[in-house]
Amino acid sequence: MTREISEVTRAKHGRPARHWRQQVSELAAGFHTWWSRRHGQAPPVGDTDARPLPAGQQAGPSQGSSATPHAAAGERMLWRVRTTVQDEPGSLAALCTALAGRRVDILSLQTHPLADGTVDEFLLRAPAELDATELTRTVSLAGGADAWVERADAHDLVDAPTRVLGLAARMALDASELPLALRQLLGRCTIRSLPATPVGGGRAPQAVPVEGVLEDTVMRLRAPEGGVITVERPYLRFTPTEFARARALVELDTRLGPRVPHSQDVLTLPEGNAITVRRADTGDHEAAKAMHDRCSSRTLSMRYHGPVGDADRYLNHLLSPRFGRTLAVHTTSGRVVGLGHLLWDGDETEVALLVEDDWQQRGIGTELLGRLVAMAVEAGCESVYAVTQASNTGMVAAMRGLGLPLDYQIEEGTLVITARLDTVPVASTRSHEVPQERSGERIARD
Repeated sequence: MTREISEVTRAKHGRPARHWRQQVSELAAGFHTWWSRRHGQAPPVGDTDARPLPAGQQAGPSQGSSATPHAAAGERMLWRVRTTVQDEPGSLAALCTALAGRRVDILSLQTHPLADGTVDEFLLRAPAELDATELTRTVSLAGGADAWVERADAHDLVDAPTRVLGLAARMALDASELPLALRQLLGRCTIRSLPATPVGGGRAPQAVPVEGVLEDTVMRLRAPEGGVITVERPYLRFTPTEFARARALVELDTRLGPRVPHSQDVLTLPEGNAITVRRADTGDHEAAKAMHDRCSSRTLSMRYHGPVGDADRYLNHLLSPRFGRTLAVHTTSGRVVGLGHLLWDGDETEVALLVEDDWQQRGIGTELLGRLVAMAVEAGCESVYAVTQASNTGMVAAMRGLGLPLDYQIEEGTLVITARLDTVPVASTRSHEVPQERSGERIARD
């Protein structure tokens, strides 16, 4: 159900306030609203892999949490505990002894040295009846300061070096993996990439030294192709160790250069025409611009929500794997007739579609959207949103066709449809990348 949303209404209903951040003020108002929508509050607490946690199973310094209700006798739970201890002989031993006294097993320990102490990060297995509040109290009484406690799961049993190597391996194949790798490395955080030359002009972001900048809960790193990567984690300060790990990942990405997986999938449309879906990048700029030229003004305005003459200047940004993932649809002659974008927007993810007029109503948009949502699910995104107009019945129908819970909002005359990814849609079960030598034909249907 579509409803008007205001700050007062959102506060009344307990929903997080959203706002639009204007990054390209020179363009006409409303053109780039799809670019910068994000939550107006600190991100919720999550575990290192940024997976959503069940309600009532996470806690921090200022909030409590209970163990799982009606836990079976003898059941044990996994927890992540982070605390600062004095750099003195016996400090860590005292903490371990206190945990052992509560029948808590220490499965792993990482240390983050500081100038005046050490941040110790534990993976614990504790009796189910021992909740976050009791764990925090135990740690504090044993000399731990600034204790942070949150639920963990089996994925956290992987040791830190193995985790980092896995992230590096995925990133080596796909430049769009960098923000995902940083989030999995650092936990729930907000990551934004600002280009050195803002799209459409405007003031460039403040320059960052090669070694980066660490300021408690914010780190700023020089982006691989210029610009700045900002990582924010308001609920927990970054340590120098975490800063060094993040900087190493960004440096690796810089050395590898732009890259996307080389794969494609050949599909057969209902009327019998064959199309190919593949990952696209900035090398497809001219073909995408040519598609813009063939699209009607109405189609472009439905996609970009503003002056159609400005659409071309955004193509390099949209096609860059640094800011998300793009799928291109082309015909047997090689002409691009459709583009689908999955864009990293801070702690949110946007999906956007553009299909050339002569190729609309053939199932291409539905196919693209299903693949983009599959990518979002694989990346661990909790939701995706699409910015469109109420008159864009094709996009509205495609979002409904996902079979996911949807939230409709109207902001400044623009319709925002958010799909929660707590259940996997049927469309996302299809592989979105099929190696070229194994490509097969399937039917793309509305």
